[in-house]
Amino acid sequence: MTDYFISSSTGDDARDGTAPDRAWRTLARGTETTFTPGDALLLERGSQFIGEALHLEDVTGTSDAPVTIGSYGDDTASAPLIAADGNGRWFEDYRAPIGGAPHRNRGEVSTAVLLRDCSYIHVRDLEITNRRIDDADGRRYNDLDVMDRTGVAVIAENGGTSRGIALERLHIHDVDGNVYDKHMANGGIQVLAHFPEDPSKIETNIARFDDLRIADNVVRDTRRWGIAVGYTAYLNLIDHGGRDANGNWDNTFDYGDGTIDEDTLRRYGATNVVVEGNTVERAGGDAITVMYCDHPLVRHNVSREAAVDIRDDVYTATTNDRVAAAIWPWRCKNAIFEYNVATDTLNADRGNGDGQAWDADFGDGTEYRYNYSHNNSGGCVMFCNEKAVNSLFYCNVSERDRMGAIDIPRNPDASVTGNTFIIAEDADPLRLDRADGAAVIEGNTFVYAGHTPKRTVWHPEGSHVEYIGNVYIGFAQTPQEDGAPTNGSAGD
Repeated sequence: MTDYFISSSTGDDARDGTAPDRAWRTLARGTETTFTPGDALLLERGSQFIGEALHLEDVTGTSDAPVTIGSYGDDTASAPLIAADGNGRWFEDYRAPIGGAPHRNRGEVSTAVLLRDCSYIHVRDLEITNRRIDDADGRRYNDLDVMDRTGVAVIAENGGTSRGIALERLHIHDVDGNVYDKHMANGGIQVLAHFPEDPSKIETNIARFDDLRIADNVVRDTRRWGIAVGYTAYLNLIDHGGRDANGNWDNTFDYGDGTIDEDTLRRYGATNVVVEGNTVERAGGDAITVMYCDHPLVRHNVSREAAVDIRDDVYTATTNDRVAAAIWPWRCKNAIFEYNVATDTLNADRGNGDGQAWDADFGDGTEYRYNYSHNNSGGCVMFCNEKAVNSLFYCNVSERDRMGAIDIPRNPDASVTGNTFIIAEDADPLRLDRADGAAVIEGNTFVYAGHTPKRTVWHPEGSHVEYIGNVYIGFAQTPQEDGAPTNGSAGD
């Protein structure tokens, strides 16, 4: 086991890098190194690697002896900084369609730290940026085809299952990627799986993730995503992708009744995923999302002011997917979200079609419990459309979320139980502009925060909502089937 050292101030690439007084100067020497289990690549605290990037491919440790990327030196000095500033370019290619426009599936990407087909590697205690310095590419920052950028990208592609990846205590900020691209390596942290280069190995060498931990990171001012985990070319197999007359994937999908076969997801998707203790502030789009994961655990995270760019005067090149929420899953099985905080998700009043703290989106068995939300522009929780099934929302607190606390657009079911909803003066218990889904709302406490009793619509046209045993404070009327409110007003 060997420790390698890099110092931007005292290093020399002609040295062997195996001690602080023999440190290398540039990250290129780290990229060229062949690592073995238990090795470490350590960057000196206080070092600044401007215009550099660290790209590692096929680096593999073991569960007992992972390869470590970290820091050394004066504990009082700042974390070593990797500032790619548009460098560290590589070509990303899913080798399959991955959804409708504007979801590009291939293109040039700039990434500060790239792990490609790596296993049992831990990255921690670094500062990472990837700024757009100017408009020298001839495009505005919000043009549709601006280059994607990432702070950290983890890619599974040709090496089968990538295991034992940990990203911890990273400070990632000012990543000026593409406003629109959701599923390229574009944002603070992106963990993605492509089809392998050899199409004959799609089934025999499945690119996926197992044992992935993203913890205690601070991610600020990144575009588009804050943290995104698990998007995959294998969605074409998980979601029954269609083929054209020539046998090519045709970018159509059959989600059936919304349920997800667990064996299929465990074969092609991500397993043993934990996202915890992270703080994401001012993400251009969504703050934290897990996708195509079986039983992911997302806990003790904080989102503040997500969806900065999801507004009609910034997101102008297309209206497709002008939506973003704070912390949520896509096409996951039995995802658990607990002890998270989401506040001030932006722009539901400026073109963002979402804007909620939480969103059970096309998932099977999504469970939110013991979370807190406040002042999110589009509401507290959305149960998103026809394929969001077996959704549970219980023991959460929503304080003055805007528009409507509970958002039920066309969803077939939702259990909303034992929560406390403090309803803002200009909001309603339901988001009334699209409340045409279904929910059983039981044992909750609804408190209207205005000065005079609130009159609302408990059963909007097209909705299928049942209220059972809730407490209503400050309302002029209550659901007829749920008895009189505590202030003695009539039912609806």
